[in-house]
Amino acid sequence: MNNSRRDGASAILACSALAMTATATYAQGVPAANDAAETRIEQLQQQVTEQAQQIKALRQAVTEQEARHRELQRALGQEPRPAAGAIEGAAPSMEAAGTSNATETSQRAVRIGVAPSQEPSPPSVAPLFEQPGILTPKGKFVLEPSVQYVYSSSNRVALVGFTIIPALLIGLIDVREVKRNTITGALTTRYGLSNRFEVEARLPYVYRSDSTISREVFTNSASDTAFNSSGRALGDIELAARYQLNEGGGNRPYVIGSLRFKSRTGKDPFDVVTDCVTRCVGNTTGTGLPLELPTGSGFYSLQPGLTWLFPSDPAVFFGGISYTYNFKRSNVSRLVLNGEREFIGTVEPGGIFGVNFGMGLALNEKSSFSVGVELNSVGRTRQNGEPVRGSVRTQLASMLLGYSYRYSDKTAFSVTVGAGLTRDSPDLTMTFRIPMSF
Repeated sequence: MNNSRRDGASAILACSALAMTATATYAQGVPAANDAAETRIEQLQQQVTEQAQQIKALRQAVTEQEARHRELQRALGQEPRPAAGAIEGAAPSMEAAGTSNATETSQRAVRIGVAPSQEPSPPSVAPLFEQPGILTPKGKFVLEPSVQYVYSSSNRVALVGFTIIPALLIGLIDVREVKRNTITGALTTRYGLSNRFEVEARLPYVYRSDSTISREVFTNSASDTAFNSSGRALGDIELAARYQLNEGGGNRPYVIGSLRFKSRTGKDPFDVVTDCVTRCVGNTTGTGLPLELPTGSGFYSLQPGLTWLFPSDPAVFFGGISYTYNFKRSNVSRLVLNGEREFIGTVEPGGIFGVNFGMGLALNEKSSFSVGVELNSVGRTRQNGEPVRGSVRTQLASMLLGYSYRYSDKTAFSVTVGAGLTRDSPDLTMTFRIPMSF
């Protein structure tokens, strides 16, 4: 009996020891598990903090790149545009993300509605040619007063813009040389109907002064004489429209189509008085030159063209091609000194093929410099369906240098200087423009 009690007590003691041992073991395992969990959480928090710091550094780098991009745009005269529909400053701070939970770090910029699409526009360069490169934004208005001075010394009297026909306006003299000074003040207005389409109107006023060195024929004189004449009046009013044909950028150039119409509002070369005693035919006397110079070409003309611009930081390459068609006139006659009219017939000036190219370079955020070459090939003039005797195709080429300074966000100053490369081209061309946007 006593042995049985002792055996039962021993069993109870053994079970109690086992239970105490298991309890102690479990008690020791719980802190170890808690420590591992806490370590894991700390590692995750550290990873989140490191990722937040990396994102902050990336955001700072992106901000610096955007600032440099805006500086380049301002240097090219192109206003930076914000992302469509994104509210500036709506993205959460990365510093706050490091102290908040992982859900807050996944927030993005908030978008409210849909902003109107912004069409990519070509960069602006210092203007060299008549066709501007940058288009007027939608709803914007540009007013551009300009003054141009042209000096030419040539033995031909045929220039783009003022096609004076030698066989018609030069009668009984042998023209040796013509020295011509032309000053044109113009007011040009442009309006953007859309971000890709603009219209333009140009109102010129022309002052001309010519000195013709000549020797009269049918006389015994062997010396040259000088004949001076001048004229001032309204020039030929021009209307134009330009449309951007594609979305340039990257490795694609911007392509702009244009159409220009020139009127006959200037003083007609056939209506100015010609210096003849009676008529400039036969053996009559007189110089055969106009006593007052015309300020217009006397013909309507239409000029389609294409212009391209290719940005390649830090330069912008540009160029264009055009063709000017001059409409013929019928029943043309000129006014001679005694008030009579000399019948000429149908006159059709030759067409003009034009090509130009150049490069613009941004010197800083306000200044830009351009250099280019322009070539115009003037066709032969026809009278009554036949080429005018002595009329030949004329090549006019010029080297142009331009400088532009952005005085403010709405006003700029630009100067262009041109030098003739062929004998028939103007020797010197200087143009000063002040485009102002509203």
